[in-house]
Amino acid sequence: MKLSLPDCLSPYRRPGTVRTEREGPVLRVELNSPATGNAVTEAMLDDLLAVLAVPDPDVRVLVLSGAGDDFCLGGDRGEFADWLDHDPTGRGIRIAGDKARRVCEALSTSQVVTIARIQGKAIGAGLALALACDLRVGADTAGFRLPELALGLPTAWGGVLPRLIHEVGAARARELILTGRAFDAAEAYELSILQRIVPEDSLDAAVTAWAKPVVRRPEAALRVTKALLNSYAAPTRLADPSVLDAELMATVAAATRRSRDAGGAGTVRQGPSPRSSPA
Repeated sequence: MKLSLPDCLSPYRRPGTVRTEREGPVLRVELNSPATGNAVTEAMLDDLLAVLAVPDPDVRVLVLSGAGDDFCLGGDRGEFADWLDHDPTGRGIRIAGDKARRVCEALSTSQVVTIARIQGKAIGAGLALALACDLRVGADTAGFRLPELALGLPTAWGGVLPRLIHEVGAARARELILTGRAFDAAEAYELSILQRIVPEDSLDAAVTAWAKPVVRRPEAALRVTKALLNSYAAPTRLADPSVLDAELMATVAAATRRSRDAGGAGTVRQGPSPRSSPA
């Protein structure tokens, strides 16, 4: 029987950007802005934090998914530009960047097993959210990209860089970031960004196949095992200065804006972009 999420776990400032559903020990968390390709806004980050910051002790598995055709097309570039218009020093970017880091940390350090269910595109911030999860299954038609450099930004959102290097290796991460090229599900699997590929209509079955054995594990053993996995993974990342991500993003974005406004050389010029375009 499906149960609604307890009221104590849904104190959202703006209901609707994230939809939750509880089914026994499995909590499904869906990015719920399909019209924008689930572009990540500050409101969405607040809603995710509202769910993740108050863990339910009876939940063993959290499934992160996206409504509509795409998992997540990245950050909302329109909101990003609005922040710079309001404060050219990038204060709004710093605030949202800190929230992004807290969301990704909550996913990666949670005591529950987190599963990313990926269809369509996972770009920029969307890929960062997926990488923060323990297990990642993607449709065979899924696509991925890290376009930040082409947009005049560093790859500094939610701690994505150390996680990417840890999962795929420094050389491959370097190539994906510097070229910003798109890659498909087969390559994502080869790089361990995905651990399983299935036809899109089999995504739910694949998630269930992973969740079923997990929810049967003794709670204490599962909790300690997650803690051990996180502890042993941390040293292999060598360094994880993700606390600086928000500052780096804001500083570079502000400098890029100043250079663009002054007509500086080397600035990437782009035409008008929709609010939901990937970032």
